[in-house]
Amino acid sequence: MISLNYRDSRPIYEQIKDGLRKLIVTGAIGTDEKLPSVRSLATQLSINPNTIQRAYNELEGEGYIYSVPGKGSFATGDPDADASRREELREKLRELVAELRYLGVSQEELRSLLEEETPGGFPAGGKEGTT
Repeated sequence: MISLNYRDSRPIYEQIKDGLRKLIVTGAIGTDEKLPSVRSLATQLSINPNTIQRAYNELEGEGYIYSVPGKGSFATGDPDADASRREELREKLRELVAELRYLGVSQEELRSLLEEETPGGFPAGGKEGTT
């Protein structure tokens, strides 16, 4: 389900959060599907339950999961969560692009990098999401 990389510079809770988010976004965890309990996932990954709880709390704050008291946590399947995450990632991308531009990376190098990292490149029009 989720694998942890102890050499990764990101905190463990972020790795768990990113792993669960990926499972939800890709459909591996379906809408309204119950997530593992905090205790069972902590046992499975051999980490502190507070770490799992923090990841769950952040995912709930981002709109990817919801909690039902006494029942557990469930995937939302909420399209607004995807929109919120897209905007968050766009802002991070803007910051990265600004830093790369400051370091002297040209517009053409940035475009080439995006095309290299995007399977099949962007659709006609040169922007993601356009038809």
